[in-house]
Amino acid sequence: MQSTRTETDSFGDIEVPNHVLWGAQTARSLHFFAIGEQRMPIDIIHALAAIKWAAACVNYAVERLSQNRSKAIANASLSVAEGQFDQEFPLSVWQTGSGTQSNMNVNEVIAHLATKDLQGEVENVKKIHPNDEVNLGQSSNDVFPSAMHIAIARQTHQTLIPALAHLHKTLQDKSVEFKDVIKVGRTHLQDATPITLGQEFSGYAAQIELCKNSLDQSLPAIYNLAIGGTAVGTGLNTHPEFGTRVAHLLAEKFSLPFTPASNLFAAMAGHEAIVAFHGALKMLAIALTKIGNDIRLMASGPRAGLGELQLPANEPGSSIMPGKVNPTQIEALSMVCAQILGHDVAIGFAASQGHFELNVYKPLIALNTLDSIRLLSDAMRSFSNHCLIDIQVRQQRIDDLLKNSLMLVTALTPHIGYDKSAQIAKYAHNEDCSLREAAIILGFVTETDFDLWMNPQFMLAAKA
Repeated sequence: MQSTRTETDSFGDIEVPNHVLWGAQTARSLHFFAIGEQRMPIDIIHALAAIKWAAACVNYAVERLSQNRSKAIANASLSVAEGQFDQEFPLSVWQTGSGTQSNMNVNEVIAHLATKDLQGEVENVKKIHPNDEVNLGQSSNDVFPSAMHIAIARQTHQTLIPALAHLHKTLQDKSVEFKDVIKVGRTHLQDATPITLGQEFSGYAAQIELCKNSLDQSLPAIYNLAIGGTAVGTGLNTHPEFGTRVAHLLAEKFSLPFTPASNLFAAMAGHEAIVAFHGALKMLAIALTKIGNDIRLMASGPRAGLGELQLPANEPGSSIMPGKVNPTQIEALSMVCAQILGHDVAIGFAASQGHFELNVYKPLIALNTLDSIRLLSDAMRSFSNHCLIDIQVRQQRIDDLLKNSLMLVTALTPHIGYDKSAQIAKYAHNEDCSLREAAIILGFVTETDFDLWMNPQFMLAAKA
């Protein structure tokens, strides 16, 4: 039995392994782009196949494909879109900047499957052609950016938004749980006036809500698809209703408001919609880094650090120091956030490199954006479930730090002024005594007045 078969494309014949479904152009890409280990994201492959399904349906409706050939292509496309043949898409993401080879990889696999389907019904059937029929009315230049937007929108709704909502709820729940825990506030990494731990966590929840709002504002542009533009945005060689009809079918299939872009030239030549979307992911990464660092510092110790919080002990923290517990969930979260910031730089540069009618950094933009969505989704869930939910308060440590804070003296300034209050703080610090002792020694307040005015509970909110 032969281990290969001969496939043909416009460049001629090439040998392809017998057991695979793809054809000549995929084989050429494997040869010429053996670069790295990163493959075209499978979400892009599934989105491309979904477009092929919609295209086959529309091409039959506008009488450009026969019913039986359209049906065969549509059925094959759905099987690919549903992940039944993921092993047939081996191409490196580092290929042509338009994604043409992955588009053809999808076309070839679908053509092979559709042909097999037809051969089961009719003898000596003419093979389905990957270009003339599966790719009918399309170009890689409009299909691939459309697939990018579809994949990004679907993953955002399926993974990112639920993870974001879960994290937001966890932070809100903690803000309620900690609402009565009064602690030292800190600015410039120095002691400041009191705050509740609940107030701190309410701030974290609000930061996440701002990130969600930014994400929501970026999504409408992601729903705009380049489909119908074909090679350069003019719609050459396709039906004038093709793009609108394909977008409508995809919107119905995925329950997302996909629509053709109002300007197909911009949709193919630039990727500002994804730049803005990833900007929201960058904002989220920045907020998560701040939140993680705060919790990491509050949990530092447990005896030589701040030690206000106790993180769950999920695993041994050291291979040499017994009993050590490290903020490993926060470390993982922080590394993810650093990666997202790096992705954003690469996406920004790649999006700036459009020349004339086409940006040719599309696979990189797709890879980084989908990777950011996946990493942030997973990291937020892990941080919520394995760290935040089980955080414990070390109440005695919090009380001790609060009692010894020099910045409680701020409560005296409305009564004795800034300068005398500053003298009390300096004296207490230099003489290593309490604020109460310093205030009485300096004669600025009586014991009764000090006890009346110096109440951290009264320092948590503005008074009328």
